Amino acid sequence: MIITAMTPFMPAAARGPSDWRGWMGQICVRLETDTGLIGYGMGGGGEAGLHVIDTVLRQRLIGADADPVEDLWEQMYAATLPFGRKGLAIMAQSAVDLALWDLRAKSQATTVAALLGDEPRQRLPMYRTISKDADATRWLGQIEEAVVAGYGAVKIGGLGQLHPSHEADAIVAMLTSARRLIGPDIRLMADVGMRWHDVDAVISLCQRLAEIDLDWLEEPLPADDLDGYARLASVSAVPIAGGEHEFTARGFAELMARGAHHIYQPDVCWCGGLTQLLEIYRLAQVNHVRVCPHRGSEAWSLPALQTVDPQPLAESGRPWMAWIGGGRSTSAQVEATATLGFGVDEKSLEAARARD
Repeated sequence: MIITAMTPFMPAAARGPSDWRGWMGQICVRLETDTGLIGYGMGGGGEAGLHVIDTVLRQRLIGADADPVEDLWEQMYAATLPFGRKGLAIMAQSAVDLALWDLRAKSQATTVAALLGDEPRQRLPMYRTISKDADATRWLGQIEEAVVAGYGAVKIGGLGQLHPSHEADAIVAMLTSARRLIGPDIRLMADVGMRWHDVDAVISLCQRLAEIDLDWLEEPLPADDLDGYARLASVSAVPIAGGEHEFTARGFAELMARGAHHIYQPDVCWCGGLTQLLEIYRLAQVNHVRVCPHRGSEAWSLPALQTVDPQPLAESGRPWMAWIGGGRSTSAQVEATATLGFGVDEKSLEAARARD
């Protein structure tokens, strides 16, 4: 199965919201082969990512056999090494890797999940991510809606808008209000978005948050503060989650060696694709830590949660990317709908490519 054409594109529907998530967050690639099979993948990097695919990665893949996906990953990584290793280059490579996995499954007339396990789970529990804003009525209302809809876990985003030291009382009050609203049986998480820098203040805050029973505090520190994370995770009264903005299994191996997090959250469309996500799961098993992928209910991560994840909990997807397909959210669960490859909506992808 020889790769004959590679077309990167950025669908108009993937350009929202109007911040880095729209500008850099998601791009697509279409791989064509001499057998007539076509594979699709999604990565990131915006216009810069498209350029990496259209130049350096194209040079490696056109005319190559698509079957040895893991070998091709290493070749792409080596080709981008002078300017890559992390960031936009790996986000772009993620799209190509996922397209190769899509082809691998289609060439065997099966789904990606079936390649990974004999009995993929068809339904998985989800948690609902809720963005915090200044209007307490609004975000508390969203939490209540999630509980009524049957969600057994909710995550509040946007804590980074508050300071962990001089606004600690407000943070504790906010999360206490959420816990009172949902009761003791619904799981509760919180996301800071890498906005805090004072490790001592975060440690003190976590001591106060312990009684609220958080499943995790997500990305409290900048992603590159490895010393800070190692110190925080070693003493925190609340489990620390992170890794959404880490890249490749090599990067996650360093985080795990340092004990930086208790829960690791790779994004398959950014961390290097499914090839790397599977290796991150293997590393987590050796290091006795948990993996809970970012945006796990979307098509690209779903096969791993269906098969290799011992504690699958899928994060609710991004509303502006629901058109991709591959899974259907029903009653606080995600149902896998793929019948071939990742099961993405190829008509929608082709329409988006035509408009680009």
